[in-house]
Amino acid sequence: MSDQVPVQTFVVSIDRDAVVQRRAVVSKGQRRGAWGTLAIGALGIGVALYALVAFQGAGMWPFSLLLIAAMVPLVASTVLALRLDRERQRWYAANELPPVGMRMSPKGLELACEGAAYPVILPWTAVQGFKQVKIFGQFVLELKLKPGIGATTAGVRGLDQPAVRSIVRPSPLLKPTGLYLVKSLDQPVHVIDQALKHFSGGKASIVS
Repeated sequence: MSDQVPVQTFVVSIDRDAVVQRRAVVSKGQRRGAWGTLAIGALGIGVALYALVAFQGAGMWPFSLLLIAAMVPLVASTVLALRLDRERQRWYAANELPPVGMRMSPKGLELACEGAAYPVILPWTAVQGFKQVKIFGQFVLELKLKPGIGATTAGVRGLDQPAVRSIVRPSPLLKPTGLYLVKSLDQPVHVIDQALKHFSGGKASIVS
């Protein structure tokens, strides 16, 4: 650690080209998933309406109403996913990608989140670390917060931004995308893990 992580701060930069490529992959994957979800929801609602009209005297209306109620969240998730994608694309077009992905210090963790207007700031008491997972065929780091941490938690800043919510706390109906593409970071995962443990006093780390 002494040779790799500065005493007062540790900065992880990001490769712009790698991030731009992943943005395209994520956007395409999310749109496909959204339209697939919409198709399922529309089909379910169509079946329910058909049953409601075709079997009026057969007591089918409770089943039809329940099926419609079950399909509405799927349609809503499609609208949410497409809206978030449009918002991200507009933000990407209007803003340059920040050169620094994350910054660690004794005070906490600062994160540049794609599509967010300003960095997310988290005290170490709010952070569990990251989990390395494979999404859309690429390894990414997912941020893990401690239970009960939210936008109004003392010392926390930036979690209430829509772009951050869609990545850090996605809807159960939306596929998470991860926060950082591993290959876009200028530090290897094991070094980032060491830095997390160093600055958090062993309370935060990376798990696979």
